[in-house]
Amino acid sequence: MRRFAERDDSEREDTKRDDMANIRSQIKRNKQNERRRVRNKSVRSEMRTRTKNAVAAADAGDEYAPEALREAVKRIDTAAARGVIHKNQAANRKSRLMRRVRPAEDAESS
Repeated sequence: MRRFAERDDSEREDTKRDDMANIRSQIKRNKQNERRRVRNKSVRSEMRTRTKNAVAAADAGDEYAPEALREAVKRIDTAAARGVIHKNQAANRKSRLMRRVRPAEDAESS
């Protein structure tokens, strides 16, 4: 008699689907989660893009670095307000971004 733990992974079918649940409330929850994931994806992507732009502008010594930094902080705050990231995570990201941009500004002004 074979036990479940002795089963090979090759014998198991890979039947991963989005609507795998049989319970109506879980099906609804899966649909809601998918809608939220897609909505959050654009906010997260925009936040990362603005952050990368701010870092790149600061490293290059661009005159638009303060504006890029302001946009990045704005996007991070927006993501936190919409619940895409936690407010403490937003504070950590802004702090890390400021620390990274400030040395470039200090070197530029010297």
